[in-house]
Amino acid sequence: MRALGPGSVSSVLKIVLDVVSGALWIAMAAVGLLILAALLLSFDPDLLAGLASDGAGAQVTRRGPLLAAGLAAAALYIGGVLAIVGRLRRIFATLTAGDPFHPDNVTRLRTIGLILAGLELGRYLLWALGAWLLPGVDKVEPDFSLTAWFSVLVVFVLAEVFREGARLRREAELTI
Repeated sequence: MRALGPGSVSSVLKIVLDVVSGALWIAMAAVGLLILAALLLSFDPDLLAGLASDGAGAQVTRRGPLLAAGLAAAALYIGGVLAIVGRLRRIFATLTAGDPFHPDNVTRLRTIGLILAGLELGRYLLWALGAWLLPGVDKVEPDFSLTAWFSVLVVFVLAEVFREGARLRREAELTI
């Protein structure tokens, strides 16, 4: 099976990325609805009175804004993953078209690297905020993920490889 062009592995992966993109949009909508529900329940505890009579309603109303903030962090993370998948879909579209060294792929790969770094830094920030806002709550401390940072570096190196490939392609097009 071929790696590039129509009917290739890259076209199959593009289809998989299209499906993942749709699932991420659905997840983003679900998280948005959960944020709205958490905020509504925190501002109007009577909405939950009929559902829970064992004190769970008071727990939700007291922690509603905190729950909404956690869900907002999840929405930001999903948004970052959605941005990465969107860039990957465009890269795989050029691979399917048989043009792997399209100049826009360099920018797309660099953006993916920045988003990956931002997601990893966001994980550390979320842990620090949780430790500050929720003292005494059992939580897992984040460890330094060598794999995540290695992935960021690999994506930036690939961006440079694609940049060099695009430069060589331009030179070849100018050669008679």
